[in-house]
Amino acid sequence: MAKDNSGFRIDEITELLPHRYPFLLIDRVTELVPGKYIKGFKNVTMNEPFFQGHFPGEPIMPGVLILESMAQLGILFAKKTAMDELSGKLLVFAGMDGVRFRRPVVPGDRLEIELHMVKKKRIVWKMAGLARVDGEEAVEATLMAAVQG
Repeated sequence: MAKDNSGFRIDEITELLPHRYPFLLIDRVTELVPGKYIKGFKNVTMNEPFFQGHFPGEPIMPGVLILESMAQLGILFAKKTAMDELSGKLLVFAGMDGVRFRRPVVPGDRLEIELHMVKKKRIVWKMAGLARVDGEEAVEATLMAAVQG
């Protein structure tokens, strides 16, 4: 399958994802090889609503939201890989394994995420993910998504 070097921006992301502010956690897709892998990023800014309470004076992006960012990129990957099959269908988080948090993600960071296809079995997609900041590993996880509807 050919590599799509252009990636895509927020307008195409919002066409494919049901998420909206403040829960849309992917800013851009930078690389995509359907059926193989996807790369994208989330710019983390002090304006994020979760920083008001996590934690005042020492803001850290909640780990569950980093995992959500990874899951959203996984949904984009699945939808771009199987456009016809997934048209009009909702993909939801189905599980995660091997989650490891290696460093905090803070305002000003660019969270770069990469997911690789592990396998697809009927309605379940399994992807190995890695999130980095400045080339340093922040989070690793294996994520599963399932098709609803």
